[in-house]
Order: sequence, then structure tokens, then C-alpha cells
Amino acid sequence: MASNGYRNGTGTNKGAIKPLASSNIRSSSFKSRLPPSSNPSTGSALRRTSSASFTTATGGDGVPGRVRVAVRLRPRNAEESTADADFADCVELQPELKRLKLRKNNWESETYEFDEVLTEFASQKRVYEVVAKPVVESVLDGYNGTVMAYGQTGTGKTFTLGRLGEEDTSARGIMVRSMEEILANVSPETDSISVSYLQLYMETIQDLLDPANDNISIVEDPRTGDVSLPGATHVEIKDEQSFLELLRLGEAHRIAANTKLNTESSRSHAILMVHVKRSVLGEEVAIPSESDKSSHFVKPPKPLVRKSKLVLVDLAGSERVQKSGSEGHMLEEAKSINLSLSALGKCINALAENSAHVPIRDSKLTRLLRDSFGGTARTSLIVTIGPSPRHRGETASTILFGQRAMKVENMLRIKEEFDYKSLARRLEIQLDKLIAENERQQKAFDDEVERINLEAQNRVSEVERNFTDALEKERLKCQMEYMESVKKLEEKMIENQRKHLHDGFMKDKCNGEGPGFSEDIAEVKKLLEKETHMRKEAEKEVNKLKSQLGQHMDAGAGGDAEILKLQIALEDEVHQKKKLEEEIIILRSQMLQLTFEADQMRRCLARGGSGNAYPGLDSPMSQVRESLSGNKTPVSALFDQVGVQKILDLLESEDANVRIHAVKVVANLAAEEANQERIVEAGGLTSLLMLLRSYEDETFRRVAAGAIANLAMNEANQELIMVQGGISLLSTTASDAEDPQTLRMVAGAIANLCGNDKLQVTLRSEGGIKALLGMVRCRHPDVLSQVARGIANFAKCESRASTNGIRSGRSLLIDEGALPWIVQNANNDAAPIRRHIELALCHLAQHEANAKDMINGGALWELVRITRDCSREDIRSLARRTLNSSLLFRSEMRRLRIEL
Repeated sequence: MASNGYRNGTGTNKGAIKPLASSNIRSSSFKSRLPPSSNPSTGSALRRTSSASFTTATGGDGVPGRVRVAVRLRPRNAEESTADADFADCVELQPELKRLKLRKNNWESETYEFDEVLTEFASQKRVYEVVAKPVVESVLDGYNGTVMAYGQTGTGKTFTLGRLGEEDTSARGIMVRSMEEILANVSPETDSISVSYLQLYMETIQDLLDPANDNISIVEDPRTGDVSLPGATHVEIKDEQSFLELLRLGEAHRIAANTKLNTESSRSHAILMVHVKRSVLGEEVAIPSESDKSSHFVKPPKPLVRKSKLVLVDLAGSERVQKSGSEGHMLEEAKSINLSLSALGKCINALAENSAHVPIRDSKLTRLLRDSFGGTARTSLIVTIGPSPRHRGETASTILFGQRAMKVENMLRIKEEFDYKSLARRLEIQLDKLIAENERQQKAFDDEVERINLEAQNRVSEVERNFTDALEKERLKCQMEYMESVKKLEEKMIENQRKHLHDGFMKDKCNGEGPGFSEDIAEVKKLLEKETHMRKEAEKEVNKLKSQLGQHMDAGAGGDAEILKLQIALEDEVHQKKKLEEEIIILRSQMLQLTFEADQMRRCLARGGSGNAYPGLDSPMSQVRESLSGNKTPVSALFDQVGVQKILDLLESEDANVRIHAVKVVANLAAEEANQERIVEAGGLTSLLMLLRSYEDETFRRVAAGAIANLAMNEANQELIMVQGGISLLSTTASDAEDPQTLRMVAGAIANLCGNDKLQVTLRSEGGIKALLGMVRCRHPDVLSQVARGIANFAKCESRASTNGIRSGRSLLIDEGALPWIVQNANNDAAPIRRHIELALCHLAQHEANAKDMINGGALWELVRITRDCSREDIRSLARRTLNSSLLFRSEMRRLRIEL
């Protein structure tokens, strides 16, 4: 395919228009008179806004705009300079008057007026500014626009529209310059530009950007009549370079041929469609106030989208077959070109004459240009002519075509619609900003609240510390005063004893023959013998009554009254017997206690060290030493002499003092492992649970809970406590009690149960763990120590079960919310609490499922502290091994740059 310099700037310069280097020709405006813009802008991206008088909908009233026509004369080419050297040009241009004279001969000529007359010396820039620039500006304002070149083949249509100007930028055509201005006046962030490049060849619409797409159909909107090509390729344009590459691709696929009139004659109509979508803001609407008509409020402008289309049409040149020499397939192409141009001419004639029928469906070209002539687009037509007198007929036909086109009136309309996407995007951005600002404010508020809480906690802790220190000082002071008082009383008592007692009396005292304890012991013995005798007499009487009752029943004598009387007497005797037995047991315990004190007094006087005459004044350390010497305590002796069943029977006594005394005895007995089995076998555990359930007296509950805690040290007893509902009973007691000693006993019992692997789930389901954590409200160190011991036991059992594969998942302690309290008390001042908590943290950390919660709860820092500051080497080693064995802990320590 031959290359023509007039067409695309390459090859020979035959027929090229020589631009004028320095022209003094006056530049006239080719823009139609539009209403002035309501808000002109000086920026490039937002250069213009819509006029207030323009209609903002496709179907509204428009602004009239006539088709503007310019004529451009091509200079003579080399062939015409030789062949027509003796003849004058067939046209004479008068650009200052915008006139053109078409010579008939040397004496006659016809004059025609156009909107612009461009000589052969007019530059490409001037052609663009007077022909295309007003249309491009209208497209940027939201109108559709069309720039079309019409003329005989070889008169410079493609040069005027499609010249790329790669070697000489001043030779750039209307297509390139239009895209430059569009790109310079749109915003890449909010606006978009897409391009389609087509050719109409032999009444078939083909895609120049995709040659395989060679039969594109035309679709018309039945409501608005708008024409679209849904099958065409749309390429988004971001810069000028990509647009030039697109034009090169399209020119390479466009069909051209060599004829006698043009070495590279276009055999198709080229159509470049530029779709521009711009986001703009509508006008601000003033809202009048109720008091007056002045506007105090302004409604924010609505976001709008303006969709406009610029159509650049490079028509194939009309030709006469005799002159072009077309034959064969080229002849068919010429026929098709002439038919489509003829159909376009008919439509323009009909529009110019205001005909009722416009034959737009006679050709696909007229259907594509439906909006350009008689539609809503701003249209500029440039007709190109040659100077040769040999082609005067074709030149006259071209001029007449332009004259008729100048009579066509279009009704310009802006096509804009509400920009829902832009509004949604802007609202999303505003929402994100508000959310971020709210989060910042919430974070600042939370930080302030945390700071105030921390400050308050510090103040409360300081006040508690000061109060504790003052209380401890006062306690020590009172204790010292009490000790001083006791010491003074002892000294006075010893002094009085020395004054009133003589050596013989002391000797008798040492032998046990004095009137003091010997008389007491003798009196107790007499009472015991008397009570024993009375008991025997009562038994004899009961047996006698039973025999009498049997005789009466056998003989059938006596009536119901006698029987009832005997039954009542029998019940009285049984009650009296039970009471006597209780008194006997109490007297025995008192006697054993007195015997124990007498023995202590004898040993004390035998040593002669202290000179204390009263065994009750012996120090507690001496009593501990005597206990360690292997002698049985009075409680143990009572257990052997009286029997466990009789002691347990006293738990159901009607006398409150007897019950309390019996509970204390059972609690002391349960402290020794040797007695626990016998107490449980005799039903002591059941009786203690019944007492804990039945009585609300704080003393009963404290002593009973202590006894249960002692029994709970045995694993077999733990399961019995669970079976008999002891866990829920202890939980209820923990929630009701307020006395620290009672809570300490209950916490100790639950802590012992926490060390049993089999009771883990039951403890949680029956509220044992929650009750244990609830007792921290007391804040007494002894209670907190038992709570910490229970948590450590529970965590150890969980760790053992996880290691053995028995259980999986997160710790039940963490589920119950124990982790914050554990972390808070991990560095407690009390050594027992701190030691148990440190062990609990180590056991919890051994299970990987707990690692994430412990990291989030701050336990990692406490584990690191344990590895460094713990006083016990075994706990430090356990914490270090635990941290090194966990992937999550190691990853978090690497992130925080913590080294063990």
C-alpha cells in the first residue's frame, strides 16, 4: 500500500500544504454564541463549568447551534503545476471577507460565503483553532460534538484530520490536537476518556483496533434516539503517547488504494469516537429563612456526571470513475463511497429545506451521523477543495454541499446525570474520616479513663498501704502493751504466791496432795461415778418397764391409756439417758483436760525453772514440745475412750453448745490422717455437710468448713464430697459468707478439691471455680493465699491432662475469667500468694492453646519476670522451659525483642 505524504506525513511531499511561517491573516472566532458560563474557572482540569441557562437533561430545551462550515484550499501539487501552468486557479479566496469566488470563465464567477475561509497557507494550528477548538470546548462542557472533513479525493481531508506530525509537530492534525486539549483539561482522578476507532467500508462497520471485529451493528435507543456501537472496542486513554499508538494502529488497518487522482486514496470513511466522562458539582441552592427572603443556608451542590462524545469523521473522497480510473473491486468501492456520500447529501438537503422526512436510514453513514446533523451535537464541517480548473465540477459540488450544510440547525443539549458513584465514594471517604476521627477520640478517651483509673488505683493502693502500716503498727503496739500487762500480772501473781504459800504447801502440791487439783479431780470422779450409777439405774428401769410392757401386752390387760403412758415414760427415759450420755462425754473431756493440765503442772514444778504455780500459764511453745514428745492430746484420748460414733451423735444434739463443742472435736480429729477414714466410715462427712447446709451461724459454718477442708486432703474423700453435693454446697457458702476465717476454710476445701484430676469439669459446672474466684473480694491475705493455691492446683491438673492428650482447647480458668486476676497478683507482696500464682502461670503457659490469650492479657511479661526475679530456682527454670517450648511465645518475644 503506497504511502502519501499529504495523508500521514511520510513518503513524498507531493501535494502537501505549505504552512505559512509568519502570517498576518486575522484569526476570526469560529465558536457559536453560547450563553456565558455561570462560574468560569482558570484551572486546566476544571477549566469550564456549565452555563446556568443550559438544560441539564437530555430531553429538555436546548440551545440552537447552526452547523459551522469552513473551506480549505489545497495548494497545487507538482502534476497540477505542470499540467495547469497556463491556466488560473478555478477559485479565488477572500479570507478577510470570508468569501470564495468560483470562476466560470475569465469574466464570470460565483461568490459564496462561509464561516471561515482558509487559504493554502493556513497552518494546521489555525485550522484547529477556527474549526475544531470550539467543538472540543463544547465537548468539555458536556455537549456532543462532531468535526467532519468532506471533499474530493486528494484534496487533503486526511492531512487535515489525521496527520500525526511525528517528524514535524506543527503538522499535527485535528485528531491529535483535540486529544491534547482534552487531556489538558480533565482530571485523571475524577474524569475518564475512552476512544473507539472505526471505518465504514462497503456499508460494513469495521473495528480498526480489532480487525477481526469486522461487522459491528448499530443500536438505537428507542426513547432518546441515541446511536451506539456496543460491539466496538473502547480503549481508555491516559496520555498522549498511548493515543498516538492507537492512531498508528488504526491507520495501519485502514483500507486505501492507489488511483489516478491520489496515490493513497482512502476507500473507507474513518470515524474516531472520543467518549468523555467528567465529574462536576451542580449549583449551590440557597435555602431562604422563614423570617425573610434572604438566604442564610446553602444546600451543598449535587455531584453530576457529564457524558459527552466527540466524533471526528474523515470521509472518503468523492470521485468520478472516468478521472480516478477505478475498475474491478475498486469500482465497487467507489460506488459504495459515492452512494453513502449521496445519502448524506440527501439528508442535509432535507434538513436545510425543513423537509418532513429525512432519509437517515438510507445509509449506515447517515445513521452514525444522526446526532451531528439535526441532532443535539455541535458540528463543524471543513470542506477541502483543489485549485485545478480541470476539477471545477467536483469543486463546485463540494462548495454547494458546504452551503447546504450551513443551513442545518442543531439543538445543543448537555447530557449529564446524577453521579451516584461519585457521591457514594465521597460519602465513603467522609465516613472513613469520621470513623477514624471517632476512633482517635475514643482512643484518647479510653487512654484518659485508663490514666484516671490507674491514678485512682495507685491512690487507693497507697491509702491501703498506709492504712495497713498504721494498723500493723497499732496492732504491734497493742500486742506489746498486752504482753507487758501479762508480764506484770504474772510477776505480781508469782510474788503473791511466794508471800502466802509455804514450802510444805509447795511440797504437797508437787506430790499432788494439795487441796487444789486433787479436790477437783476427786469431785469430778464422784460426779462421774454418780452419773454412771444413775445411768445403770436408768437402764434397769428401762428394762423393767419393757418387761412390764411385754407382760401387759401378753396378758391383754391395761388399756391404750396405760400403753401410751408407758410409751411416754419410756421416751422420757431414753431422752434422759441420751442427755446423761452427753454429759458423761463432756465430763470425760473436761476430766482429761484437767488431768493434762495437772500433768503439765507437775512437770513444771519438778523442773522448778519458772516457779509458775498454774499450769495454764505455761507458754505455747512448752505445749508444742509436750505434744511432740509423743504423748496423746486430750482430743485423741477422748477419741479412743468415747468412740467416734458417740462424738458424731453429739452433732445432732439440741444443745447449741454441745453441737459446737462436738464440731470442734471432729475438726481437730480430722486434722490427723489416721482418724479421717474412721470419721468418714461413721458418717461424719455427711453430718458435716448437713451442718453446713442447715445452719447459718458463722461459727458452725467456719468449724464445719474447716473439718471438710481437712477431710478433703484425702483423694478418696474428695470424690465422696463431690458425690454428696459438697462442691455446690461449698460454693453457696462462699457466696454467702463474709467472715475471713470462714472464707479461708471454704477456700482451703475447694483448693484441695482442685488438685483432683477427675473433678475438673465438675468443679466448673457446679460453680466451684467461680466461687473460688469470687472469694478474692475479701482481700484477706490468708483467703487470697488459699485462692491462689487452688488456681495453681487446677492449672497443674489441666497441664497434666493436656500433656497426656486427655483434654484439648483453652483452659477452663481462662474461660471463667481468672487470667486478669492471676496477672494482677503475679507479683503480690505476700510470698505464698506470689509463689502459687507463679506456678499457675507456668502451668497455664505449657498448653499452646492458652498462649494467645496469655499474650493478649499481659501474662507474657509476668513469665519473663519470673525467669529473672523469682526467688525459687525450680520455678525460674520451669518458666524458662515453658517460654522456649512455645512457638507463639517465641515469636512474640522476637517481635518485642525480649531475650531470656
